Amino acid sequence: MKKKALTYAESGVDIHLENRSIDAMKRVLTTKRQGFGAPMTDIGHYAGLLDMGSFALAMTTDGVGSKVLIANALKKWDTVGIDCIAMNVNDLYALGAEPIAFVDYLAVEKVDPERAEQIAIGLRRGAELSNMTIVGGETASLPEIIRGFDLAGTAIGVVEKEKVVTGEKVRVGDVLVGVPSSGLHSNGYTLARRIVEESKHTYFDKMPGTDHTIGEELLTPTRIYHEIVELVKECDVHGLAHITGSGLLKLRRISPLGFEIMDLLEPQPIFRLLQELGNVDEAEMYRTFNMGMGFVVVVPEEDAQKACRIMGMGSKVIGSIVKKGLKAGSLKLD
Repeated sequence: MKKKALTYAESGVDIHLENRSIDAMKRVLTTKRQGFGAPMTDIGHYAGLLDMGSFALAMTTDGVGSKVLIANALKKWDTVGIDCIAMNVNDLYALGAEPIAFVDYLAVEKVDPERAEQIAIGLRRGAELSNMTIVGGETASLPEIIRGFDLAGTAIGVVEKEKVVTGEKVRVGDVLVGVPSSGLHSNGYTLARRIVEESKHTYFDKMPGTDHTIGEELLTPTRIYHEIVELVKECDVHGLAHITGSGLLKLRRISPLGFEIMDLLEPQPIFRLLQELGNVDEAEMYRTFNMGMGFVVVVPEEDAQKACRIMGMGSKVIGSIVKKGLKAGSLKLD
């Protein structure tokens, strides 16, 4: 009998319901400051922008999510701090902003100094990679609410107002540059964990073709796309997309125009292993995971090769902007 295909919604995360919940909150959260520090964007982009005169202050918040449960299983917590930093600063980069400061929030069921120190090691490394200062944070003991721990944070960045990238300049004919991820990053783990836990494998089994375990592969920290700082200085960047939860559907956040992806990046082996173990449909994989591509840059055709060089090894032109639709190879993701 063929194994039932698993989906993100069946594992407990319904992207469409989450979007409806966000929309419900946005309808209420309408209060806006007047004068200096007034908002420049509405809720819903990767980060919020505040008007600071000649420049804008960008602000965003995010967490590690259920990836921390794998860290707990392996008792290896020294990389989740990188994930926490990355999920925030990558959203700042998506507006062309450069990160400058961060505060973390660590909520625990029970205080564990050794675990806290390991988490701090990752936070420090993430701050180093993004050239940012951790200016403070909060630790809360919440035994009646938290099981294990939860790690989140808030980052702020700066950008000259004329250098802000919101997607307004995206035009039909612009090219898409795909930038590799380091793996799953910090999204889709509710589905990934269910796949492994319902399979014949464990987090401690060897990842095929490697010398490390499946759990260690899943803990590979999220890539920090610090190259974006140089990119916005050297290229005419029209759009920037951080590919996180909901996969390629994140492209919808930067433009109402269409995206045609004809040359997908090759996903890392962990994605295909999860797909095979969970019998996950190809379109569901691309709607849930980054599938080996953690960032997409939109530039005019004449800047494409320069953008690929700046963004580094494995970056390449994957497609172009069209009038409508979202197509990845043979997959229509609308």
